[in-house]
Amino acid sequence: MNLNTLVIKNAHVIDPSQKIDDICDVMIIHGKIEKLGKDLPDDGRQTLDASGLVMAPGLVDMHVHLRDPGYTHKEDIITGCNAAAAGGVTSIACMPNSNPVCDHPDVVKYILGRAQHAKAKVYPVAAITKSLKSEELADIPALRSAGAIGISDDGKPVANHQLMLQALRCGSSEGICVICHAEDLNIVSKGIMHKGEISARLKVQGIDRASEDCDTAAMVALAAASHTRVHIAHVSTKGSVEIIRDAKARGVQVSCETAPHYFSLTHEMLLERDANYRMNPPLREEEDKQAIIRGIQDGTIDCIATDHAPHTVYEKADFESAPNGVIGLETSLAAGLTYLVHPGLISLNRLIEMMTIKPANILRINAGSLKEGMPADLVLFDPKYPWVVNKEKFCSKSQNTCFDKAKMTGRVRYTFLDGQMVYQYTEEDA
Repeated sequence: MNLNTLVIKNAHVIDPSQKIDDICDVMIIHGKIEKLGKDLPDDGRQTLDASGLVMAPGLVDMHVHLRDPGYTHKEDIITGCNAAAAGGVTSIACMPNSNPVCDHPDVVKYILGRAQHAKAKVYPVAAITKSLKSEELADIPALRSAGAIGISDDGKPVANHQLMLQALRCGSSEGICVICHAEDLNIVSKGIMHKGEISARLKVQGIDRASEDCDTAAMVALAAASHTRVHIAHVSTKGSVEIIRDAKARGVQVSCETAPHYFSLTHEMLLERDANYRMNPPLREEEDKQAIIRGIQDGTIDCIATDHAPHTVYEKADFESAPNGVIGLETSLAAGLTYLVHPGLISLNRLIEMMTIKPANILRINAGSLKEGMPADLVLFDPKYPWVVNKEKFCSKSQNTCFDKAKMTGRVRYTFLDGQMVYQYTEEDA
């Protein structure tokens, strides 16, 4: 649906970037937000009545694996963006662990080219080190010039801390986000889930919290020493939350994200040996989940990102040998509503902030706001709509969700990208 001019009427507009939380109309002209206000005249323009729906800026997911190039049997840029649109996500930062690795300007250009006709905007995150090997820095200035908006070796830590220090300084000079996968591989060893009572009962090797805590502390120390910014990905432990909270109090330039599964699920979900509950970092214990929630409540945790990591049914079939990762683009908003907002743990405004302007500011991209003149990237959702997750209905190529059959409250009804409707919920999607 290509709409050069549209007036969306009677929406409950929540835009934390402007501190707006009110019933408003929004006028869209030529793909931009023209005006936001009360009782806007339609003057014969096409209208959409959004009574009963919340309008927010299109969601920004700063941690997505699109598997393109190289692993397109799991996902590709088009299908990943279709999934994003279904979840109200209009801006995606895609991680570099593709094949070839996004460590060369040509790969950045390939991603941007493929994304031109997708249903979400794709922002490439390039590799910190060549081939993700922690041996030699990639050409970060060249990657930046090609269009990368961040750098990360996500999927792996940068084990060489001297290289990481150089990367932080280079990222600072280039004005791009440095995203750290905080994990000490020596501690992880051959672990496949959180080390605790459940791993012992299942007789599988576990991963101690210290694997994340040690590297989080190291990254904070490097950022403090170099007076640079660092972003910690997928925070999952109570220790990491405490380390980041303390660092922020000391003025260290650190930001962080968590994922919906860390504030909603625990390692007990693995008792049935279902690999769709295996991801990295792993599901932790109840005390970690509560620490994550407190970090969300007090602002220690800046944003929510999915770490959308598609794998095939075949790859996920065996519990112990399956690759880590779960998908999340189509359930992230509903999970935030279901597990955080509706139980009264945070406000709807806070959830939208964590999924729009906060990640947009960390990435330094032009997104996450409904200010006049901004691209008309927005989501309309029904916060009270009850539904049951059905992986068979997903737009993603893969079905490895940890929320299959979960009862959720809150559903995306429409997603717009540059004023074009790229998703509309129908009863067939139920």
